[in-house]
Amino acid sequence: MKLVGVLEGLLFVMGDEGVTMEDICNTLEISEDKAKELLMILKKEYENEGRGLKISFLGNAFKLTTKKEHKEYYQKLVQTKEEILSQAQLEVLAIIAYNEPITRIEIDEIRGISSSYVIKKLLSKDLIKVSGKSDLPGKPNLYRTTRDFLDFFGLASLNDLPEITINDETDYKEDLFPHKEIDEK
Repeated sequence: MKLVGVLEGLLFVMGDEGVTMEDICNTLEISEDKAKELLMILKKEYENEGRGLKISFLGNAFKLTTKKEHKEYYQKLVQTKEEILSQAQLEVLAIIAYNEPITRIEIDEIRGISSSYVIKKLLSKDLIKVSGKSDLPGKPNLYRTTRDFLDFFGLASLNDLPEITINDETDYKEDLFPHKEIDEK
């Protein structure tokens, strides 16, 4: 098995989170020197002019990123896409707008599903922004809506959002689980 290929797969699978040196060593069961050697081999392969990706060290992790010299093409693609929001993006936007500032973990808890990809998309559309760090363990990012969010939805401020009322008390007029009285004779 070629460990360089496995390392490339690890970088791809971990996406924006990236892979730390410790993760590489533990996952591939290799020394740090061997991990550095594999990273250098892969990095040199990506330096080829015909490749669109490179390996970057960001936020204490190695990540696959796009090359800056191709930026104009990426921007062109993004600008030609319609500005339609998916159901997931609308959900996350609503959660952030009504609860900001809020962490990704808190958003995930409300939605019941990971929101990492959706948050990344909303950040790229400038509808949300990182507004600081939480005091929670790990100091996760706090997210807020942006001026572009307000413009997109035609709002002057977040005060213009519709009010949401959640009634915790159920007021059912009929018994959902009817039972029969048992005659004790």
